[in-house]
Amino acid sequence: MALAFTASLMTAPAASAVSPVSDGPTGSPRCDSKPLQKALKALRGAGASGISVTVKSPHCGVRKSGVGLADLRTGRKAVGNEHSRIASNTKTWVATVVLQLVGEGRIKLDGKVDDYLPGLIRTEHYDGRKITIRQLLQHTSGLPDYLEAPYWEDDEKHRWDHTEPLLTVKQALKLPPPDDRTPDGFSYSNTNYNLAGLIVTKVTGRSIGTEIKQRIIKPLGLRETYWPGDRVTLRKPDLRGYVERDGTLVDKTEWNVSAADASGALVSSGADVTAFWTALMSGKLLAPAQLAEMKRTIPDDSAGSRYGLGVERYEPGPGLVAWGHSGYMESGHKLRNAVTDDGRRAVTLLIGSESFDEKKVDSVLNGLIRNLR
Repeated sequence: MALAFTASLMTAPAASAVSPVSDGPTGSPRCDSKPLQKALKALRGAGASGISVTVKSPHCGVRKSGVGLADLRTGRKAVGNEHSRIASNTKTWVATVVLQLVGEGRIKLDGKVDDYLPGLIRTEHYDGRKITIRQLLQHTSGLPDYLEAPYWEDDEKHRWDHTEPLLTVKQALKLPPPDDRTPDGFSYSNTNYNLAGLIVTKVTGRSIGTEIKQRIIKPLGLRETYWPGDRVTLRKPDLRGYVERDGTLVDKTEWNVSAADASGALVSSGADVTAFWTALMSGKLLAPAQLAEMKRTIPDDSAGSRYGLGVERYEPGPGLVAWGHSGYMESGHKLRNAVTDDGRRAVTLLIGSESFDEKKVDSVLNGLIRNLR
């Protein structure tokens, strides 16, 4: 049974002390902790139940901290080591696997969906012989989001259900084309990535979750990241997830997210997400040709940013380029992150409630990535 809490419990306690981890020269005299302390103070006023914070910079290394509560029922503070659903940030991990397979010659970016899954997409509106892998990764395929299907109007009904990714694709194929496509053809759709995951499975003979484990999690030594499958709980310590119902915060942490699959199923920690993104941007996961393809962007008018192959491009300040991918899960978990183009500076925010001052959080994130040293 869900646990309910009054909205007044959103008020966060004082920001926790910053906790360094082993790979950073935190004691360096050139390490300036003021930008992080300023950010933590500002995040207290964002209205989130709890935020797990991880930052990385050249002189301070990796530091973990948090504001608010990771668990409203027990009063456990967020300190930066929590596990959380990372939702659509998963898409970047999936795009990385696909681009690795491109580099190996096993997938062609401009190959068609029908080359890998023949006959799957043949409807009045959609034709897999005309949709490329690149279009899936960049959300320019024209496929609608399966979450728009009537089946998902009450997602609570399916909270505990196992859902195959193939079913989500078939649900999407019954919908009309999206009406929000930009002039470049961009229309964000979770269907694209569940379909990409199916293609990875067809090419490799292994699930997308297994490929992420073998190609990213193990090589980078990420011990807090895992594919949940049908597991509805999070590893401890967990960042509880809250949604607002009639002015009350309700704990929705437990959820079967199998339907999200390649579009958003991963569970991770702030430190692991940071390690993945810094490795990606510094060229440790993709060859230069594939990383360049990932960074080729088109406008995403709805977000005021640009979108590449599974990555969002930001400009948090004059002359500064950063990358990331936001995420939201029905359980109430959200994610914001930014990594500089060279991978040397990074900020990851795991957020435990769906409702908060998003403009303030984004402003804090932009200021922090600019000022980290």
